[in-house]
Amino acid sequence: MPIGYPHRPMKKSTRVNHPPPVELAADNHAVVAPIYQSVKFEFDTLAETERYLRGERPGFFYSRASNPTTRQLELLLAELQGREECLVTASGVGAVAQTLLALTKQGDHILCFVETYNPTRYLIRRLLGRFGVTHTMLSIEDAGGIERALAAHPTRLVWFESPTNPVTKVADIPGITRLAKAAGALVVMDNTFAGLHQHGEYDIDVFVHSLTKYASGAGDVLGGAVIGRSELIRSLRTDFGMIGGTLDPHAAYLILRGLKTYFVRYKAQSASAQRVAELLASHPAVARVHYPGLPSHPQHALARAQMKDFGTIVSFDLKGGLEAGGRFADALQLFAMAASLGSTESLVVTAQMMGGRDLTADQQAISAITEGTVRLSIGLEDIEDLLADVAQALNA
Repeated sequence: MPIGYPHRPMKKSTRVNHPPPVELAADNHAVVAPIYQSVKFEFDTLAETERYLRGERPGFFYSRASNPTTRQLELLLAELQGREECLVTASGVGAVAQTLLALTKQGDHILCFVETYNPTRYLIRRLLGRFGVTHTMLSIEDAGGIERALAAHPTRLVWFESPTNPVTKVADIPGITRLAKAAGALVVMDNTFAGLHQHGEYDIDVFVHSLTKYASGAGDVLGGAVIGRSELIRSLRTDFGMIGGTLDPHAAYLILRGLKTYFVRYKAQSASAQRVAELLASHPAVARVHYPGLPSHPQHALARAQMKDFGTIVSFDLKGGLEAGGRFADALQLFAMAASLGSTESLVVTAQMMGGRDLTADQQAISAITEGTVRLSIGLEDIEDLLADVAQALNA
């Protein structure tokens, strides 16, 4: 409230910076929560401000630390994943980077896997490597290697994803978590592909998500989330605030809006992905299809045991290799040739677009990405239209 008023009329140049407040009655609620597009919040007195700064009362002060809109998103995401607390960030890679920086120190060791998102590999191997954090990188399928690595090195973090990007290998989550816990390591899982409604029943310490994908769903906003038990996530909050990769309130609002249709979208897109995978598996131009919902997938039984839905990503290998992959992608009419996944429009990326240049020849073989590998992210188009488009592109 402006000091000294209303003893005289306020000048208009002052009023535009202090507009009349509009407050809802206690029994009058907005159906959609407002966007708190404000960097700063104030209390009525200095005494209450100091109480907040000492942690003696709830509230908001500066949006880099917390904001009512981003806080609503955090509470919702934590509940969806079956945990107590959440921190949201400006992007999915931001969530990965800030978690790695906040949970490790010089001399720590990380166990990670070849079948991991390329930026995550970079952050572990290059960025943390510069600060004296070491790593061991195995195949997600190498159970014996995991056990040996944990026995050989005191390990701070075991970091993995399931299904993996792009060839949808399915991790043995109970097996990995059991070995990690026995070795005293924290378990961090990038759960982006599986989504916020899956894998919460397993003993994962921290879930990382790119909210850019399924949570938003529209492909028009970036965001990330780090989800876990209260004491662990609260221990990260100061570091996250100081690093400064904070999610903007308007982006948080867009993600909250997208989450209203999350379950409808994920289930419909997964059902369409199953149909596309079955079509690909029956086509003579296709050497192999990577989709956990197919009985031919090497970890199909494991996926059935661990997952409620098999996901929206279908990867496959064309017999014609690199040239065939390019012709197929160019011939598609309904699939945008673009990065990301999980949005309402279908997307395609080819082997040339999936990176892996940081891997050795042996590691590239483990990754299972061949010159003919193509990854489809299935959207919400009519399934008959998608099947027709994939069929004509295969015939091209």
